[in-house]
Amino acid sequence: MASAVLTAAVPVSAATGISAAAPVRAAAPPDGAVSGCRSVARLLAVPEGSRGVDWLREALQVAVALELATIPPYLCGWWSVGDRTSQVARLIRRIIGDEMYHMGVVCNLLVAVGGRPRITDAAPAYPGPLPGGVRDGVNVYLSGLTRPFVHDVMMAIEAPEEPLARGMNNSPSIGRFYDDLLGAFRSTAPELSAGGQLSEHIGSDVLEPVTDLDGVERAIEIIKEQGEGTTSSPEDAFGDDYPAHYYAFGEIYHGRQLRQEDGEWRFTGAPVPFPDARPMARVPAGGWPDPPQRVADLLDRFDTAYAKVLSTLEAAWAGGDARTLGSAVRTMRALEGPALELMETGIPGARGNYGPQFRPPQG
Repeated sequence: MASAVLTAAVPVSAATGISAAAPVRAAAPPDGAVSGCRSVARLLAVPEGSRGVDWLREALQVAVALELATIPPYLCGWWSVGDRTSQVARLIRRIIGDEMYHMGVVCNLLVAVGGRPRITDAAPAYPGPLPGGVRDGVNVYLSGLTRPFVHDVMMAIEAPEEPLARGMNNSPSIGRFYDDLLGAFRSTAPELSAGGQLSEHIGSDVLEPVTDLDGVERAIEIIKEQGEGTTSSPEDAFGDDYPAHYYAFGEIYHGRQLRQEDGEWRFTGAPVPFPDARPMARVPAGGWPDPPQRVADLLDRFDTAYAKVLSTLEAAWAGGDARTLGSAVRTMRALEGPALELMETGIPGARGNYGPQFRPPQG
């Protein structure tokens, strides 16, 4: 599926083989700092009148890292589901497609203002915080699909600023970050170049070059509404007959569809059966320790393909080349095979099975 390519849209240098036994890049710093960028809190502390094109480029690079960070955990959840025709599998697959689209949008926007996505630098280590320090206290880890994983990772990432729980310590939400990003586009009104932007059908969305402020507003509003929903009510998030990501994950967690009762929204609708899933254990910090040789080979195969996906995506946006994007699609498809083999391999002396680490390329 062509949409699979945008699973990671971050610039990377030429991909090289990564041994499963090779040293792992240090875990992400506690604040989720993105290389060369300020935290979201520091970016939002800049007075609105001082947010020019350089601010936009820096903020968009953080957005690239944010969108990329969601895709590996969502893929692990989806890959672990045994029945891909189940309601839950279809919900998660749709959300993955949306996140791929969001990645493509922010990469296009960054190119439009004269920047270049740094995808390798943006690839996070798991477990760890969300990039840029948004939603402080959320620990994003990789696991098979379980109710705690849905609640603590999937729902926590997508949670709206209001009326649901905010990030700890009043850290900004992803939605607040995108609000300010759009505000900076409006106040700065930068010249937008179509050169280097890419076009692609991604699920039900169409990625296309953004050349004016109206296009910027549409793109950012779609990202917000597909993720956390609108600021008014869950009802508005159902305009396309699908719940926003937060509410879709809520349906999976609660096992019921969201519906309105007596003027209030509750998860009391039709059943949403929780599917059988491969018991992929949580990937520990630093990756799986001392894996058997067969597992080490699978991890190496996966991480090498992952590095190539990232580097090919970076090359696609660096050159505005749709053919390179197609090459990344083909490489992306190669990830699922070793991922499933890992998820079906038990961990000696421990509960659960192995799974992909999504180890970022060495910097």
